[in-house]
Order: sequence, then C-alpha cells, then structure tokens
Amino acid sequence: MSDSEYVPPKVWTWDKESGGRFANINRPISGATHEKELPVGKHPLQLYSLGTPNGIKVTILLEELLALGHEGAEYDAFLINIGDGSQFGSGFVEINPNSKIPALLDTSTDPSTRVFESGAILLYLAEKFGEFIPTDPSDRAECMSWLFWQMGSAPYLGGGFGHFYAYAPEKYEYPINRFAMEVKRQLDVLDRNLESREYLCGREYNISDIAVHSWYGTLVLNNAYNASEFLEVESYKHVGRWAKQIIERPAYKRGSLVNKKPNGPDDKSILERHDASDIKL
Repeated sequence: MSDSEYVPPKVWTWDKESGGRFANINRPISGATHEKELPVGKHPLQLYSLGTPNGIKVTILLEELLALGHEGAEYDAFLINIGDGSQFGSGFVEINPNSKIPALLDTSTDPSTRVFESGAILLYLAEKFGEFIPTDPSDRAECMSWLFWQMGSAPYLGGGFGHFYAYAPEKYEYPINRFAMEVKRQLDVLDRNLESREYLCGREYNISDIAVHSWYGTLVLNNAYNASEFLEVESYKHVGRWAKQIIERPAYKRGSLVNKKPNGPDDKSILERHDASDIKL
C-alpha cells in the first residue's frame, strides 16, 4: 500500500471540503441555507435555470414550442447561479427540494405546478402541448427509452469522466480510465443507433434528441472538458452528423443562448430571457 492510498474510515464524516471546482457548494445535507424568494415574471411558465447541458434542454424545447405557435409556452427564464449557492435559497428549494437546476413553475394551472429534473420537465411540456413526443405506443416507448437512457447515462459523462478529467484537484489514472471507457461505450451505443436513423427514434425529432444532444452533442462538437482528442470524438461519425444537424435548428440556436454569461463581444448569450426580443441572432 502506498503512502498516498486512501483508507476509508468505518463511518464517513463531513469534516473538510472535498476539493475541486465545486467544493464550496457540495454538502451531504439538503434543504435551504438562506431565505430568498424567487422572482416572478409575466409569462405562464417560470423557469429557474442555468445554461448547462441540463438547463438548455428546457429552453430549447420551449423555443421549439413557440416556433410552432404555442403562446402558452411563453416563459421567463431567471438565472440560478449554482456557483454562489443560489440553488439553496428557500424559494428555489420550495420548487426543487433537490436543489438542482432546472426547475419549472407552471402558473397556468390552479394551483401552480412545480416540475423538477430536466427529463421530467421535457416530458411535462411535451405532454402539455402535444408536441415532440410520439403518440403511437411503440414509438412513445422508444422515445421514453432514449430519454431515460440519457438521464441514466449522463452522470457517467459529467459527474464521472468530466469531474475526474477536468475538475478534480488531482488527476488519477483509475477513475479517468474507468469513466473514459464508459463514455466511449455510450458514444458507440449512439453511433450504432444513428447509423440507420436520422434521429434517435427514426425520422422524427423529439424530446429524446433534445435531452441526449445537450450532453453528447455538446461533447462531440464543443470540446467539452477539453477532451475531444482524448476521447477521439470525431471517430463517431453518425453522432457527429446528428449533432451538426440539430444545431442548425432555429429553436436550438435560440434556446442554447439562454441563462448564459456572454463570453466576449460577439457572444449573443443572455443571462435571462423574458421576451422573444431578448434573443438576438
């Protein structure tokens, strides 16, 4: 056993920060840390989010719904800065007891409906407006399978590979290799499926594409975690074709800009969205 090998105690205790980029907000308990009401805008849907892969799923779908003429999909998108612990404010915890973005409040219902977890929000909105979700039972099951595949798989990409490759205070071979292997297996699953299909479920774009693209499209197109070369993402040709096709959709271009800090004068990202005119392409 090397001097640096960690020996777990019989009972784990929280006696120091875990280290890494998010050490200041990680904790082993839930609930609010401070009192803070959430702002409320003028539209039926109130979204509290950040432009991460999970966050843009919702804004992309909302922009798709608006493009189809669904006025009830108008939304206010308020920024929740997870870096400063805004997700632990009392108002946000009331909507999402898990303190993760995104969280949605639908004020068009009486009483208002809260929805948390990005996959649940996609499903809620797709069913509410009758769009981007198949009606045929078999096709719907395929859509649900890919949607839940993403919800179950992405933690290995973000919390596993991304954490140990890009954010952990030190790099260790075992966890990086373990999660790199799994991410490449996932990319191969997608690539084989997309070899014979235009979209994940066939010829129709739906919420499963929105969900999966937010993580895996971002990975192959945007050099997520600065790992494109390491993971050889260009070798997954069918994933790349599908990912490039989706980013050309006008609603994707709009929704992917929301709840993000602009990175330079040419970046059209916006911290909050309260009107269609806020997004300028």
